[in-house]
Amino acid sequence: MTLPLLLAAAAEHAAPSGPIDGLRQTFEHFGVEPKFIIFQLISFLVVLVVLYKFAIKPVTATMEERTRKIESGIKYAEEMQAKLAAAQQESATIVKKANVEATRLVDEARKTAKDFLDRQTQEASAKANDMLKKAQQAIELEHKKMLADARTEIARLVVTTTERVLAKKLTDADRAAYNEAASRELTSV
Repeated sequence: MTLPLLLAAAAEHAAPSGPIDGLRQTFEHFGVEPKFIIFQLISFLVVLVVLYKFAIKPVTATMEERTRKIESGIKYAEEMQAKLAAAQQESATIVKKANVEATRLVDEARKTAKDFLDRQTQEASAKANDMLKKAQQAIELEHKKMLADARTEIARLVVTTTERVLAKKLTDADRAAYNEAASRELTSV
């Protein structure tokens, strides 16, 4: 016999009278008994309740709490991002003000330095002119003193030379008269 014929014979031989009888015969044919199915169904329900109570429910609660934490973290991050943007804007404003103030201070310092330099230049020029005048006065005084010393020395040399020249030919009375005249002449100069 071939396989199709064998299947046809089995189908004729086991033809059920109704759908429930057919299902029962199929279960009996495979060795399935209804009391074991009921025990397995009860065991499955017990395992399902235990898993729900001790595994699924805590896991669900943990997941919900994590979801809340994540949402609050996202909300906090958004708030911090907004605060950061505000802080950056404020710092940019402060930097801009500081740059303006720094520019003003630099300009003011340049002006002050220029004024100070001008004042120092004027003071140095005045001091130099004053020193020049004093030096000219000192030179003039020194010149006058030198001329006076030179006249005195020349007069002394003239007197000495004249004395030596005349000493040989003049008498003492003539010499005294010449000395006296020379002294008078020198004091008047």
